[in-house]
Amino acid sequence: MEALDIARWQFGITTVYHFIFVPLTIGLSLLVAIMQTVAHRSRDVVKKDAWTRLTKFFGSMLIVNFGIGIATGIVQEFQFGMNWSEYSRFVGDVFGAPLAFEGLAAFFMESVFLGLWIFGWNRLSPRLHLLTIWCVAIGTTLSAYFIIAANSFMQHPVGAVYNPETGRAELDSILTVLTNITTLAAFPHVISGAWLVAGAFVTGVSAWHMVKHHNKARELGIGSPEGDAHDTQARTVFRPAVRFGVLAMFVSALVLVVTGDMQAKLMFEQQPMKMASAEALCETETGASFSILTVGGPDAFSANCGDVQHLIEIPYLTAILATNDPNATLQGVGDLQQQYSEKFGDTVTAADGTVHAADYRPNLFVTYWSFRLMIGLAGFSAIVAFWALWITRGGRTSGSRAFQWFTVLAIPMPFLANSAGWVFTEMGRQPWVVAPNPTGDPTIRLMTLQGVSPNPAWMVATSLIAFTLLYAALVVVWFHLMRRSALKGIPIPKTDPKTQKVDTPALSFDY
Repeated sequence: MEALDIARWQFGITTVYHFIFVPLTIGLSLLVAIMQTVAHRSRDVVKKDAWTRLTKFFGSMLIVNFGIGIATGIVQEFQFGMNWSEYSRFVGDVFGAPLAFEGLAAFFMESVFLGLWIFGWNRLSPRLHLLTIWCVAIGTTLSAYFIIAANSFMQHPVGAVYNPETGRAELDSILTVLTNITTLAAFPHVISGAWLVAGAFVTGVSAWHMVKHHNKARELGIGSPEGDAHDTQARTVFRPAVRFGVLAMFVSALVLVVTGDMQAKLMFEQQPMKMASAEALCETETGASFSILTVGGPDAFSANCGDVQHLIEIPYLTAILATNDPNATLQGVGDLQQQYSEKFGDTVTAADGTVHAADYRPNLFVTYWSFRLMIGLAGFSAIVAFWALWITRGGRTSGSRAFQWFTVLAIPMPFLANSAGWVFTEMGRQPWVVAPNPTGDPTIRLMTLQGVSPNPAWMVATSLIAFTLLYAALVVVWFHLMRRSALKGIPIPKTDPKTQKVDTPALSFDY
C-alpha cells in the first residue's frame, strides 16, 4: 500500500472510532438535562426522587463517554498535521476558523460546566446546578455545529477566495462559512441522529432493568416488602425512562426523515457524482428507481460501474428524492465522469509531483452500501420504539426476556447507522478532499492525492498500527466502564426510620 492509502485508512479509523462517542455525548447530555429538569420541576416527592436517580445514573455514563471522546478527538486533529499537511496548507486559513470556535467556545464551555455539574451536587443551588448541565448540552451541540461547518466547507466551499500567489484558499467571510447552506442542512440531521443514539441507549438500558425488577418482584411475591420494592422500582423509575427514551427516538426519527430528504436534494445539486454512486446509477436515466438489492458480475461496483443489476427496486423513488419529480432525468456515473474530465482535466498532479489519470468516481461499493446501511440499521430503533410503547401501555411493565435482550442488542444499531452515514458522506465525496462548488469559485478544490503529506509509507504505517492498538485498548476500557455502570442500575430507595428521609445516592465516579 502507498502512503496515500495508509493515510486514508488511518484517518478513517480514527474518525469512525471517535464518532462512536460523539453522538452519545451530544444526545445523552440533552436527555440528562431534561431528566434533571423534570426532577427539579416536579412537586411529587416520588417522581422527583425517581428522576433525580435517573439523572445521576445516566449522568455517570455520560462522564465516562465524554472522557474517552476527548482523548480520541484530540488525536484525530493530529491527523491534519501528520498525514494531511498539504491539505492543511491549502485550506488551513478557512478550515481552522470554525475549529478554533469549536475549541475556544464550545469545548471549553462543555468541559468547564461538566466539571461544575459533577462536583456541584449539594454545593450549588438547585437552579444554578440545573443550569450547568444545560450549558453542557448547549456546548456539545455548539461543538457539533462548528465541526459540521468545517466539514461542510469540504463538501461545498464558500466564504473563501483563491490566492494564486500563495496557492492557498483564504478566508473571505467567516459568517458565510458558518451559514453555508450545506451546514444548515447537515446540522439538524447530525443532531437528530445523536438524539436517536441517546434515545436507543436510554431505552435499552432502562428496559433491561425494568424487566429485571419486574421478574424479581414476581419471584419474591407481590405483597411482600421486597417484592413490592422491586415492582415500584420497575413502575416508577425504569418504565418512565423507557417511554422517555422512546419519545426521544420518535422526535429524532421525524427530524431525520425531513432533514435527510433536504440533504439528498441538496447533494444532487452539489455533488451529483456522490448521489449517482449511492444508487449505482451507471447510466443517465429518466424516472430512476431506488434499489434495495443490487448485484452484478466481476465488474459490478467497480470504477467502471459495469454489470450492475438492480434486483429489488422502488419505482421512481430516486428521482423523487432528487427533485420531487418522478420523471426527472438524473445523470449517471459515466456521463458525470466525462463532464468532470472535460471541466477539470484528464490528469492530476499528486502532492509528490507524479502525474495520474484523473478518475472522479468514488468507490461505488462503499458508497452504495454505506448509504443503505445508514437507513437500514436505523430501522432497529423503530422496532424497539413501537414494541416498547406496546409493552408499557396503560402503566404496564413487562418480564419479557425477548424484549429485554432485543432492546439491548438494538443499542449499537444507531451508532453503526451514524458511522455508516459519515462513511457515505466522506467516501462519496472522493476523490475530492475539497469538492468543487458547482456555482462558486472553481479554483477552490483539492483532490485527496494532492492533500497528503510527503511521508514514506513505513512511517504512516507505524503510526497507523500504534493508533489502532491504542484505540483497541481504549475501547475495551470504555466498554468495561459503560457496561459496569449500566449493569449497576439504580439502588432501591431506603428510608431512614428516624427522619423518614429517602436516601439519594451520590453521582457514580466510574471514570
